Amino acid sequence: MKVSVVVCTYSMERYEPFTEAVESALEQTYEPLEVVLVVDGNEEVFARVEEDFGDRENVVLHCNDENRGISYSRTKGAELASGDVVAMIDDDATARPDWIETLVETYEENPEAVAVGGTVVPDWVARKPDFFPEEFYWLVGCDERGFGHHMERVRNTYGSNISFKRDVFLEAGGYDTNTGRKGDKHVQAHEAPVCIRIYNNTGKRVIYNKRARVDHKLFEYRTKFRWLVFRSFWQGYSKRVMDLLYPEASGDKNDYLRDLMLVYVVDRLVKLVKEPSMAKVQQLIAIFVFTAAVGFGYVYGLLTPDLVEKTNA
Repeated sequence: MKVSVVVCTYSMERYEPFTEAVESALEQTYEPLEVVLVVDGNEEVFARVEEDFGDRENVVLHCNDENRGISYSRTKGAELASGDVVAMIDDDATARPDWIETLVETYEENPEAVAVGGTVVPDWVARKPDFFPEEFYWLVGCDERGFGHHMERVRNTYGSNISFKRDVFLEAGGYDTNTGRKGDKHVQAHEAPVCIRIYNNTGKRVIYNKRARVDHKLFEYRTKFRWLVFRSFWQGYSKRVMDLLYPEASGDKNDYLRDLMLVYVVDRLVKLVKEPSMAKVQQLIAIFVFTAAVGFGYVYGLLTPDLVEKTNA
């Protein structure tokens, strides 16, 4: 099967990691492969992309007429793609050389599969802060503690490492433009809606192959406590958006909160008593602060009128 890797970007500040993401896609061990590059309404960036990649074989270029957000851009990339499978990776991530080969093996071994994702590994460009608990790696788009088991069927994997049968993805309508980054809009969780719609259409969930690995760069700003609290708030807001658009997804949120408080916090308390350390104390505090920030964001969403675009709801 032919695979199309879609990489979207939007600003010159992210251009260097974007080129590393593109090169990692072009250097995959699997063929046939094409790479679709979508620039989100930035002509300066697109001119640079044309200069650097316009003459590369099996590369498709597109620039949106204006800034439309990551959800629109990824769907556009899938529309432009010619592969049987479309694979998504963020512009600040790099794929392991056998990433696509491993995803394809999963499709071949599971002929009924409609979506396959893999592991997103934190690539600490800056030093990992002592206070940052693994249970909240999802704040930075990486697999958190307890995310899933190898080859388990999950609702969705993260945006830096997810793929779809192209026809199934487009039949489900692609990504929901109510979600995903767009300018100053910070609504997250844009993988979940399309995966829910695919499940509703097909009865199939995403297969999680832990051997398909992508490294997600975590720059210094993503290690700042204040930024992570801010991110937590908008994740809570995003969960309110999800509840309005896809109320059937609320169970996953409840399961996560239950495991967080009744399993992982208890485990951390036991380990803290046995082997006290300041880092363990900081991580416990961070868990409660981030959880509270998520709650405040959700409440803010409750109080926000016209939270979703009625045309897409």
